Amino acid sequence: MFEEGELERLVAAAQAGDQGSREYLLAKLRPVVLRRCSRFLPHHADAEEAAQDALLSISTHLGEYGGHGSFLGWVTVIASNAARSTYRSMRRRAEDSHADLPESVDPRTTSVIAGTRLDLMEALAALEQQHPTLVESFVLRDLGDLTYVQVAEELDAPLGTVKDRIHQARRFMRERLVTGL
Repeated sequence: MFEEGELERLVAAAQAGDQGSREYLLAKLRPVVLRRCSRFLPHHADAEEAAQDALLSISTHLGEYGGHGSFLGWVTVIASNAARSTYRSMRRRAEDSHADLPESVDPRTTSVIAGTRLDLMEALAALEQQHPTLVESFVLRDLGDLTYVQVAEELDAPLGTVKDRIHQARRFMRERLVTGL
């Protein structure tokens, strides 16, 4: 994706105001961000919407990235949050339209992958509601594919705390996904 040192140079140039570097950086990040959003959202159009929101946020807040943690970790956080936000927005629109939401995914009309992602998003929403402190660590590690150390750096939290949060979140998610409660 990026040649050695290229990412750091692009980020520095974009933060210094080089518009060409900013545009090139965003173009190179687009497939990464889209893949990340696609892990959350079952439909390509929804993932595209979330990816656009994430790229806009990255562009807008690029000056706020201070080098703490990896840049790609920072991008992962933004993309994951954008995907979750898009899902919540879609759910609110569906509820506001008074559409009947199915209690569970109907396998006759939903692909296995889409159904699994919808179940995952529902379980994540429940985790966020019941245990909000566990969500970000879990999302970064298990959905963002960051290492435990990277998650700890990104969240500026002790490694032991991060591991405990992930363990608790996994237990909650496993129970939620297996039992459907």
